[in-house]
Amino acid sequence: MAGVYVPRSPTTGVLHGVVRAHLADFLAAVEARTDGSGLPPFVIAEFRKFLRCGVLAHGFARVRCSDCAFERLVPFSCKGRGFCPSCGGRRMAEHAAHLVEHVLPPGVPVRQWVLSVPHRLRYRLAYDHRLCRTVLSVFVRALRTAYRRQARRQGLAGGETGMVTSVQRFGGALNLHLHFHTLVLDGVFVRDPDGTLCFHPAAPPTDEDVARVVARVRRRLERRGLVGANVAGEDADPLADESPALAGLSEAAVLGRAALGRRAGRGPLRVGADPDAPWVERHVPLHANDAGFDLHAAIHVAAGDRPRLERLCQYLFRPPLGQQRLQRLRDGRIAVALQRPWADGTTHLVFTPEELLARLVPLVPRPRINLLLYHGVLAPNAPWRRAVVAREGEGSTSTPAEAGATVPEDIRPDDATPRYARPKYRAWAELMCRAFETDVLACPRCGGRMVVLATIEDPAVIRRILTHLGLPMEPGEPSRDRAPPCAEDAPA
Repeated sequence: MAGVYVPRSPTTGVLHGVVRAHLADFLAAVEARTDGSGLPPFVIAEFRKFLRCGVLAHGFARVRCSDCAFERLVPFSCKGRGFCPSCGGRRMAEHAAHLVEHVLPPGVPVRQWVLSVPHRLRYRLAYDHRLCRTVLSVFVRALRTAYRRQARRQGLAGGETGMVTSVQRFGGALNLHLHFHTLVLDGVFVRDPDGTLCFHPAAPPTDEDVARVVARVRRRLERRGLVGANVAGEDADPLADESPALAGLSEAAVLGRAALGRRAGRGPLRVGADPDAPWVERHVPLHANDAGFDLHAAIHVAAGDRPRLERLCQYLFRPPLGQQRLQRLRDGRIAVALQRPWADGTTHLVFTPEELLARLVPLVPRPRINLLLYHGVLAPNAPWRRAVVAREGEGSTSTPAEAGATVPEDIRPDDATPRYARPKYRAWAELMCRAFETDVLACPRCGGRMVVLATIEDPAVIRRILTHLGLPMEPGEPSRDRAPPCAEDAPA
């Protein structure tokens, strides 16, 4: 196995180091505070899986160049849904590719509507999926009403639009901020007398249109007793009854405060903040706020612009935290870079390891709940769905190669597959090429094509290979018997 190197994995990142070094103490502190109840098993399991992500001792794939016999070892991923940057990046690429190729019809414009809810409702929605679906259905009905009314004013009766919603659980400051990113087909489909299904684009919304939609959402939720002065079941807290620890960490994360340690109840330290900075009131187009409900609808993708649509879809499914945003300070604290500076000049938030782990806990969703939902003509059982997703548009593209991306022939999807047929498996190499424009199967030595020889899962074989290469069986310092290989990529 001469010439082997091991790609970089989450074990080399700051986040993995923090979880590995401080998880046991953090869990002990949580149990001590809650009289031994601790966190739910699904949250603890997410952290345990993350510690196995990218660790060669838990299995890997052997990849070899067919020309020069150069090899690399690619460790397995944890497939976590909470906060793992590597698995979140892969899921981002997979969902975005699926929407662009097999769901969102070509030749149809798309508008993004983003709904945020008041703080108290965010806390309730975080672990009550039935309530979350209820709020989303109210929002979707308000959007559907707005599009159908505009279509009727144009003389189009019986019009229907379609929507795809990504339920995001995080904000830019690693706070628990459950909100809805909904991609709407910006117009309506109408069945002509001859049976043809035609799409009619909608006129761009105005600020007043956005304000009406968010006001309609608030009023309907008030009638259901979910918001307002007399909220039904305000005193009841099912999450606190189920897990006091998770409830306490979630409430603090919604407010952006520390839940444990000496700084409990206080916000994180800010780098670059100016305490004397004046409050900046900025006008954002197509944005409205009503009693804590916030709606934004300025992002629009023109018909046929599939590359931009895929980038927008990747934004919807992005992981909450990237490795490049984390930096370990000399005193052991962790600085998290904001995606964009705040109005007061803040560029970084500083957390202790305990505070950072407390922020990660509420980002883990319950198992077996769907955070990607379809409505309207894109709903799974909608009568027009197959005709809509299989629709061909002028100047549209359905594959990354046609959209201008360079995808090697051996990792391209089968062009003969119908657009409405979801592929059973999407190759890891294809996802990396689409998301990062990097061909991970190109040999770094000769430029030839690399192929997967085998996946190694037998512990005895794993130990034998890693011992031969002088690599450790667990993350940490490498064996001194042999210098470690160089590191470059992410796990499969």
